[in-house]
Amino acid sequence: MPPDLLHALASNVWTWFLIALFFGGSIFVHELGHFLAARWRGVHVERFSIGFGPKILSWRRDGVEYRLSWLPLGGYVLLPQLADLGPMEGTVASEVAKLPPIRYSSKVIVFLAGAAFNILFAFALACVIWIVGQPTNSDEATTRIGYITQTVDLPDGTKAPSPALLAGLQVGDSILAVDGRKVSDWSDLVQLLITSSGRGPDGQPQSVFTIERDGHTSDVTLHPRLSGDERLRRVGIAPAYELIIHAIQPDSPAQKAGLRPGDQILSLDSTPVRNAGTWQDYLQAHDGQAVAVKVLRDQAELALTLPPRPGAKDASDLGLEFATGFHLTHPNPFTQVADNVGMTFRTLWSLLNPHSDIGFSKLTGPVGIVHIFHDAASAAGLPAVIMFTILINVSLAIFNLLPLPILDGGQIVFATISKLRGRALPVSIIATAQSVFMVLLLTMFVYVTFFDVRRWNRDAKEEKAAADAAHAKP
Repeated sequence: MPPDLLHALASNVWTWFLIALFFGGSIFVHELGHFLAARWRGVHVERFSIGFGPKILSWRRDGVEYRLSWLPLGGYVLLPQLADLGPMEGTVASEVAKLPPIRYSSKVIVFLAGAAFNILFAFALACVIWIVGQPTNSDEATTRIGYITQTVDLPDGTKAPSPALLAGLQVGDSILAVDGRKVSDWSDLVQLLITSSGRGPDGQPQSVFTIERDGHTSDVTLHPRLSGDERLRRVGIAPAYELIIHAIQPDSPAQKAGLRPGDQILSLDSTPVRNAGTWQDYLQAHDGQAVAVKVLRDQAELALTLPPRPGAKDASDLGLEFATGFHLTHPNPFTQVADNVGMTFRTLWSLLNPHSDIGFSKLTGPVGIVHIFHDAASAAGLPAVIMFTILINVSLAIFNLLPLPILDGGQIVFATISKLRGRALPVSIIATAQSVFMVLLLTMFVYVTFFDVRRWNRDAKEEKAAADAAHAKP
């Protein structure tokens, strides 16, 4: 494994505790739903395992083997009366033929219970966020454009003109909808754009933004470019937010100019500043001349002057650190769960839609989930971990109800077909279907994991390079 990734993995014990608690807890909750429903409906439970494959440790109580296994791809409750998943879950000690048959309603209840428990767990966590608050930065809560790039980076390393500039979008425009879907915040905007599937007459990506400008609403057609290593749809825009000075180094050019921590940058000369990109671009373009800086300090506007700054490339060269506005929101739990349900279905649809640019390489497997948990815990703390856990549980519930063999939805389909035909499906048909889909699932897991590891290693290298650059500055 690459050394940068190894360093990232070992960096924070608390982070790994949160990952084990919430990611492992999500799997446990799903299997607990199956287990409790089976007990309630009188279904024989052979084994309750977290993970697949050979066991790490196990113990037996009340006729049930409880097991922790080596492959952390999920978990299972072995129910020989309901489904034979021997290739994945191991052999059964009980003689299945001697166990009494189970009613169709009991089968459906048991198979649905895992997803139901995930949704209940997600709702419970959403209630926690509702009570304690969701930390939200200004750049996350807005749908207003604060900066438009001149170009976007293409996967081959070249640059293309910004689709936003070509379409005539302007700083200050508010984006109300993407392809007719209402936008609630910036992350929603990004997700809607990435999973969009619009195409122009030439077959190239196309999206329609509904914007508000100066009180008027209009539709603007853009042609997103597939950008970056992940080849995702981008249009070259960034959110508007308050640019607030967080810290100033002693005796720095910024301090000598009279800037103070807590000042909000309003404009440079007559150019409004709604994003750090504007600050950097303007000062670099005018580094040989003095620049008038208007700030908001203690609810009053104040005019200051930055002297010429030859060679200064960014805020740190002036001795500045910026922050954005921050506040707590309290979204109700129903909205939180519904938003995550919508996001999950949009992602699934984009995978199936031939006009979408989303493929299986964009999916996130266990390694990618751990990566996101790691970043959330390291950068934003417990609330961010809880919010991501809500998404994970909603996604687990929906994924497991897909009508595919070896998933809960597939088992419900088998049970329903058997109910309709009045007799059980041949064991050979079920076994073949499950074996084929097990191979496909494991193949997809390996494929997705390859891209997850590559993304994590790339992020680790970028973080290390940024840290090295920061330490290299005087």
